Amino acid sequence: MSMTLTDLRIVTPSEVHDGWLTVDDGRITRIGRGNRPHDGHSLGGRLVVPGFVDIHSHGGAGGSYPDGEPVTAAAVAAFHLDRGTTTTLASLVTAAPETLARATAVLAELCDQGVIAGIHFEGPYLAAKRCGAHDPALLRAPDRAEFRSLLKAGRGHVRMITIAPELPGALDLIREAVAEGVVAAIGHTDATYEQTIAGIEAGATVATHLFNAMPPLAHRSPGPIAALLQDERVTVELINDGVHVHPAVLRLAIARTGPGRTALVTDAMAAAGMGDGRYRLGPMDVEVSGGVARLVDGGAIAGSTLTMDAAFRRAVVDLGVSLVDAARMTALTPARLLGLDDAIGSISIGKYADLVVLDDDLRVDGVMKRGTWVRPPSPRHG
Repeated sequence: MSMTLTDLRIVTPSEVHDGWLTVDDGRITRIGRGNRPHDGHSLGGRLVVPGFVDIHSHGGAGGSYPDGEPVTAAAVAAFHLDRGTTTTLASLVTAAPETLARATAVLAELCDQGVIAGIHFEGPYLAAKRCGAHDPALLRAPDRAEFRSLLKAGRGHVRMITIAPELPGALDLIREAVAEGVVAAIGHTDATYEQTIAGIEAGATVATHLFNAMPPLAHRSPGPIAALLQDERVTVELINDGVHVHPAVLRLAIARTGPGRTALVTDAMAAAGMGDGRYRLGPMDVEVSGGVARLVDGGAIAGSTLTMDAAFRRAVVDLGVSLVDAARMTALTPARLLGLDDAIGSISIGKYADLVVLDDDLRVDGVMKRGTWVRPPSPRHG
């Protein structure tokens, strides 16, 4: 099926320009400037950005991936898709081995169906001192046999694992993960600067929600933050919700890493898209008040209620990031991290037509995935 979209403001990897594009069989086949002379579907001058890619999401719309329920997990993915996230990893939290294995097998089926793009293990190999919203009773030392069983349950769909590199056996597990094609991330860690460097040298290439669940940056004790920021091999996750990290610190981090090493993520939990109240994150009880999620027991921040469209909008409006750089941080950089940037992540000829239409306030007005409208844009008035 062929479709031409006209009267667009297209955000490409290098610029924003007025123009049009054609989609054939789910892929972008032509991109032009100005007005296309013959029939097409006009979007009335609205902005079009690449579909968002979220590499760290636990839930939304009242549901949670760690529950391991296929209908619920599909509904979570559909909720985020409606907000422009055309590619997502399902992030699991620390749980008992059999619980993790069961949830992994369920999510692998959804990967087969194209509902989600892979599985992320955030835990159980995390530092107890920096466990955040993870159940400390279920944390454990890196176990390569358990990891292999989880890989088997995932049937090739395990994409990322977050590890505290200072734990016994962590460096060997990082090496094994990388050898198996799994991205190794450093997070929920109490590592020193030197221990973090060792994790990077072992193959870790991601900082899981930088600044959160790790020692703060200090001038005599730089810790993991300095090590992760300075190494060009590392892509840093940032949660741009106005709660997890102060905007001034976000600007500072982005100034160091640039959009090519920054992946904005949601770390969303079940309350995303919902109201305040009580929710669950894995085995933990969470209270959401004013849109901020915290553990009932202890008050630690427990994920976010963020969606990727809001992360994009906040980057532009609150952080002063350009549209091109915001698109890179919400789409192309995370796509590259997953090895999918040849097919998604930017509005480029040959890539899938994963597109988000934004209105003048940078709010979602339409979503296309692989050339099909999953949220048709509203008629343009005025």
